[in-house]
Amino acid sequence: MLNQGSETLRELLRILVRNLGILEKSDASCCGVTISQCHALVEIGRAKKISLIDLAELLELDKSTMSRTINNLVDAEIVKRETDPENRRYISIQLTDKGTEVFKSIEDNMFAYYTSIFRSIPEDKRNQVLESLQILVQSVKDNNCS
Repeated sequence: MLNQGSETLRELLRILVRNLGILEKSDASCCGVTISQCHALVEIGRAKKISLIDLAELLELDKSTMSRTINNLVDAEIVKRETDPENRRYISIQLTDKGTEVFKSIEDNMFAYYTSIFRSIPEDKRNQVLESLQILVQSVKDNNCS
């Protein structure tokens, strides 16, 4: 039963990931930016200002990968990077006005998309789905740390 359950979990997650378009990171774009840039923009927008190190940790990326992503966003004038005058290794990132517009567009589009999905779940099952996803997220975190 455990093997069958874990195989079913794998298959359902594979289908979910594919349907959400996550497997197409290299080709996909989100409001004119790549999916990885989109994830960074959402976290920067929500934090208002965040260090490069904290952003890399939050997105579970190494610092060099995060730095390249930020460099591309700086070149596109979507984010600005500032070095702390007292600690030259501390770099903070925040959105420009253009970045704020992109962030709002991402948030609006994602809100509409996930609202549509949530509405299609039978009302009496919505809390069950949310609870199950919270358990799944925690289980994935727990198993990635070991």
